[in-house]
Amino acid sequence: MANAVFMNAALLTYGLQFAGFLAASALQTEVFYDILGGMNFLLLAWLGYSSSSERLWYLTILFCVSRGWLLVFLAWRAHNRKGDSRFDEVITKPMRFFVFWMVQATWVYLISLPLLVVQKTTGIADDDNDTLLTNTDYLLFFGFAFSIYLEISSDIQKTRWILDGRRGGFCQVGWWKYSRHPNYAGEIFQWLFAAILGCNSNSMSSFLSFLSPLFTMTILLTMSATGVCNAEGKNLKRYYESDNANEYTVYRQSTSPLIPMIGYATIPMSIKRALLFEWERYEYKFEKTVVVEQETNGEETPLVPPTESSTVKHKS
Repeated sequence: MANAVFMNAALLTYGLQFAGFLAASALQTEVFYDILGGMNFLLLAWLGYSSSSERLWYLTILFCVSRGWLLVFLAWRAHNRKGDSRFDEVITKPMRFFVFWMVQATWVYLISLPLLVVQKTTGIADDDNDTLLTNTDYLLFFGFAFSIYLEISSDIQKTRWILDGRRGGFCQVGWWKYSRHPNYAGEIFQWLFAAILGCNSNSMSSFLSFLSPLFTMTILLTMSATGVCNAEGKNLKRYYESDNANEYTVYRQSTSPLIPMIGYATIPMSIKRALLFEWERYEYKFEKTVVVEQETNGEETPLVPPTESSTVKHKS
């Protein structure tokens, strides 16, 4: 039944991730964490698929391409890095390890909501929009597909750059020349397009689709442990205290943090702050220590204790 779609998806998702936690905790390994996350997405798509809806058919294909790529890429990256450092301090602590698995379950469920909404509305007699696609729908599908392409191509470009020895000190190849985080842009926009596609329905529950891009934006743009916050801010030290500091400063001033674009350096900072995600929290704060010279031996001594050092914002 249509009304059971959300409940069945929740039972499958949280049940699968809980089973994964039990096995991983017993074996003291995180090796199949990302694999079960990717498989969970694909199972939701397969179990709810119906050939009676053209909208669902297109959405399912794009959904599986997106999540299938994520499954392959994360599994390869974990193998290449010989493990996942996120779990170094939690794998021996069952309750904290459990939280990681439940967070993954919540992530899978919320990201999948546009697909679940269309699965729910498929076959409802008074929902004409379920099967009849418009030119706007096709444009949205194109936007969804292009966003997936943006994420996949960005991941591949940066991976090749890393394997090639990280030439230049920071990535400026392909999409990375026009965005500091094009892969995150692809991830966010694909779920925004998917949410609008899911919302093209007469069902009130269709608005749940927008939890998908909102959750994605939250974890990629605002959480300190992941996304842009994790890549920038204090972690920009690796660039500003390197031989490529001047080059990176120029790159940052002329490159959008998210949406790939040309001419970013000419846009007023007020617009960057308000519309283009150039937030102050992403800036690197330099430590400023005032020093004086001791008369006795010429050694430099801090004028203030290290714990009272002030900071100066880097102007992007």
